[in-house]
Formats: sequence, structure tokens, C-alpha cells
Amino acid sequence: MKIREIRAKSIITKSNLPDADYVINPYIGCMHSCLYCYARFMKRFTGHIESWGKFVDVKINASDLIPAKTTKYCGKSIFLSSVTDPYLPLERKYKLTRKILEKLIPLQPNLSVLTKSDLVLHDIDLFRQFKRCDVGITITTLNDNLRKEIEPFASPVQDRINALKKLKDSGIRTYVFIGPILPFLTNWKEIITKTKKYSDFYMFENLNVRGPIWHSVEKWLGQKHPELLDNYRKIYFSKSIYWNNTEKEIKQFCKEQKVACRVYFH
Repeated sequence: MKIREIRAKSIITKSNLPDADYVINPYIGCMHSCLYCYARFMKRFTGHIESWGKFVDVKINASDLIPAKTTKYCGKSIFLSSVTDPYLPLERKYKLTRKILEKLIPLQPNLSVLTKSDLVLHDIDLFRQFKRCDVGITITTLNDNLRKEIEPFASPVQDRINALKKLKDSGIRTYVFIGPILPFLTNWKEIITKTKKYSDFYMFENLNVRGPIWHSVEKWLGQKHPELLDNYRKIYFSKSIYWNNTEKEIKQFCKEQKVACRVYFH
């Protein structure tokens, strides 16, 4: 893993995401090495020769780039983070996300945080100081053996569920991001049943296999789940109604379970 300290020119950037006005990415790159990560496209802009998941640039001046006084972000939605995890293991050392949160408190944006790490618990005291703050935990599967295949260096599943519970018990508005949904492997109904006591709402995203991602997914399926390979090819490379049907099923199940949901399918 190559770690490099850099000085960024800006830290709050306009967002193309449907529910965020701005995004903040304290780090460039990631340490989780998720098989399905779409953010690997960032290599086009960074010049790294290392594989995605094998480098992290640390924006050591990130918090300094947030203005001390401005009304620009008050009531606007800011999301941490879109192409990294704000609670990488490096956060223990650098505390970039914590410093950013401290600078954001006086500005009072509508804050949304998403992570795969229980390190998020370190900042509960700061989350409480925002008038509007949602903290989400990504759960792709409840099977930790499968998690090790697809998210080898992310927190174990039970650690994430424990973190979700502690956030909820601390009065933080929480959500579970079920994504990407891996066909025939992600038991999203089971995830909802297991976590609904600790989650205020759910977000769903399907697996995106654009660009180089399909090559990674195809190789993994061939090695670990060869019986699913033909099914994946049919879903992604023929006229399939799989995702249309899945979206309908999700909305119906969430209605039955009386849980709020948002579905973001490609």
C-alpha cells in the first residue's frame, strides 16, 4: 500500500449525486479493495501506476480549505464521501474526517456520511452538533465469508451492524446502504430484517459493471461462483427485466416492513 501526503487545492466540490449538493473526499484512493468499486475511474485523473486499492493520497490540508464563516452551505446537503471511505484505517492517524466535521459544524450543512467502518463511532460527539445529520453504513451481505471475497479489507459485517446500533442508540439518524446488490448473493430482505430496528431508512444500488468492473466480477465469479456466471451475463448483456423486477420487489417489501427506502438503479 502506497501512502502519500498531498496538499489539495479544494475540498468541497459540486456533486452529481441525486441527493447531495456537494461532496467531500478527504482521501484519494481507498484501502478496502472492494471487487466492485466503481471509483477506480479516478485513476484517470491521479496519475497513479498502482492498482486501485493499493494507494491512498492523504489530503493533509483538507480542513484548512473549509471557510470559517460562510452561509453558502447552510441547509445545503454535503456528502462524505463519494469516491473514498471517510473512515479508512488511516483516519486513526490523520483524523482528516474529524477535522473536517469540526470545521463544518459552524456552517450547519445537511450532513450525510457513508462508511463501511466502525471507526465512524469516534465522531458521534460531532454528529450530535449538526441540526441535520444522517450516518449510513454500507452492508452488501450478512455472510462474512462472502464479505471477505468482495470487500477483503473492510470491517467485518457484525462490526458494522454493531456500529449502526450504537449510532442509533446515540440519537443519530441512521441508514443502511445496501449496495451494490449482487444478483443471487445479496440477501437484501435478510439485511433489512436484521437491521431495521437500528435504521431510519434504506438506500439500494445495483451492481454496476461498466468499464473494467465486469472483468473483475467475471474473474471472481469464475473462481468462486461459476454456477452464477451465465446468469450474470444474461442480466447484463441481454435484454433482461431482472433489475426492474428487483426494484418492484424492494419497494413492495419495504412497504410491508414499514421502512422508508430509496432505490438508485442504473
